[in-house]
Amino acid sequence: MGSSNWNLGCNRVFLIMASAVRRLKGLVAATFTPMTAMSDLNLPVIQQYVDYLIEKQNVRNIFVNGTTGEGMSLSVQERKMLAEEWVKHAKNKMDSVMVHVGCLSLEDSKDLAAHAASCGADAISAVSPSFIKPSSQDALVMYLKEVAAAAPSLPFYYYHIPSLTGVRYQVFDLMGKMQKEIPSFRGVKFSDVNLMDFSLCVHNYKEFDLLYGVDEQLLGALACGAHGAVGSTYNYLGKTTYKMMAAFEKGDLLKAQELQHTIQKFMVFVFDMGWGLPEFKQIMSLNSGIDMGPARLPLLSSLQPEHHESVKSKLKKLNHL
Repeated sequence: MGSSNWNLGCNRVFLIMASAVRRLKGLVAATFTPMTAMSDLNLPVIQQYVDYLIEKQNVRNIFVNGTTGEGMSLSVQERKMLAEEWVKHAKNKMDSVMVHVGCLSLEDSKDLAAHAASCGADAISAVSPSFIKPSSQDALVMYLKEVAAAAPSLPFYYYHIPSLTGVRYQVFDLMGKMQKEIPSFRGVKFSDVNLMDFSLCVHNYKEFDLLYGVDEQLLGALACGAHGAVGSTYNYLGKTTYKMMAAFEKGDLLKAQELQHTIQKFMVFVFDMGWGLPEFKQIMSLNSGIDMGPARLPLLSSLQPEHHESVKSKLKKLNHL
C-alpha cells in the first residue's frame, strides 16, 4: 500500500474509533491552579479539589491549565506536573480530564500534548497562538494539526477565545477545515458571545461536541443546541447551573430563565466591582473552603476582607435555589 493510501486508511480507522467515543456533555469546570502564598504550585490541594467538585457541585469533567488555570503564566514543567496530578486524582472518580496544551510555541504545545497522552488524560485542547498570530485560517489549522498529531490517540478540541487571543476567525469557517485536516478533531470550546457563529457550528456539524464557554449566557447557547459548557463559575455554581439545564431540558423555560438571571445578577455584581480572574480565584477559596492561593503575577486581586461576607452571602443564596 502506498504511503498516501496508508495515511488515508489510518485516518478512516481513527474517525471510526472517534465516532464511537462517548460524547462530552454537561458541565466542565475550568479548574483554578492552587498555589502557595509564594505563588508556587500547591499540588496536595488537588485531591481535595476533585472531591469537592464531585460532592458539592456534581461536576465530573474538568478542563485543566486553561485561562482559569493561568496556563499561560505557568512553565511547561509546571503544566506537566499539574496534568499528572489532576489525572491521578480524577481517575475512577471523574468522567473526563481535558488538558489545555496551547502555548505561544508550537514545540511546547506538541510537547504538552504528547505528555497529556502519556499521563492518561482523556482529551486535549489548544488555543490559537496570540502574540504572533496566525496569518490565515489555513495557517491556524496547520498549527492545530501539528499539535493534535503529537497526541493522535486523544480527542482534540479547538479553544476559541477571541477576547484574549485577538484571533477572530469565524469558527463555522474553521470547522470544515479542521474536520478535513485533523483526524482526532472532536469539537470546540467556544468562549465567545457570537451565538450566530455558535449556532451555525452546532447545526452544521452535529457529529462534533460544541461546548459553550461564556457562563453568564449559557441559556442562550442551550437554545442554540449546545452539548455542554466549560467555565470557571461551575467550580462554585455547578449545582445551580445544572438546575437551570434540567429546567431547560424539561421545557420549563421560565424556571431556566429565573436561574440564569439569578446567576447573571451575581456576575453583574462581580463585574461592577471590576473583578476578574484573580478575584474569581479568591471567590472559589471562600466558597469551597479550599485555599487556592493568589493568582500569579501579572495578576493581582482587589477583593478585600470587607467583601468576603457579601460574596459568601450571595453565593449561599445561589447555591440554595
